Amino acid sequence: MENTVHPESELENHNELAAEVPSMQSSEPTETTKPEQPVDGIKKLQDELAEAKDKYIRLYAEFDNFRRRSAKEKLDMIQSANEQLLKNLISVVDDFERAEKSFKDKNDKESEGFFLIQNKFKKMLEQYNVKVMEISKETSFNADLHEAITQVPAPTEKLKGKIVDVIEKGYFLNDKVIRFAKVVVGN
Repeated sequence: MENTVHPESELENHNELAAEVPSMQSSEPTETTKPEQPVDGIKKLQDELAEAKDKYIRLYAEFDNFRRRSAKEKLDMIQSANEQLLKNLISVVDDFERAEKSFKDKNDKESEGFFLIQNKFKKMLEQYNVKVMEISKETSFNADLHEAITQVPAPTEKLKGKIVDVIEKGYFLNDKVIRFAKVVVGN
């Protein structure tokens, strides 16, 4: 009598088996099938695509910044390529100005050639955008443009901190100071 099967336990076993085996008539997937794998795969591919797009955008931005920086550096190099040469030629302009002061009569025919060469030299510097720094006396001292050689007692109260004398002219190359003006400042 031990082998007696109770109808209730048989019904429970049948329900368990029915739950484990999917029905042939049902077209809907149940939890035991794996329809989420393709969804997970799509999500993973979308994440990888988003990451690749982000890397591409960043790389493109870096390249664009590099291209702009290189173009700017190249332009700066071209503009100031002759800077050192022009700095050295400015000392020749100073010599011309000192020689000009030594001539007593500027209308002398002997000095005519000198003035032609001096004017030609100044025009050549202007072609390369070398400009003289215009400084008048009684202008306020500016450390960005001027170099104070010395300070002297100011003759008047309004000349304190102002330029009293210009010893050597300053020059710009494309609006960049290539030689500071050497000045005497009132104290």
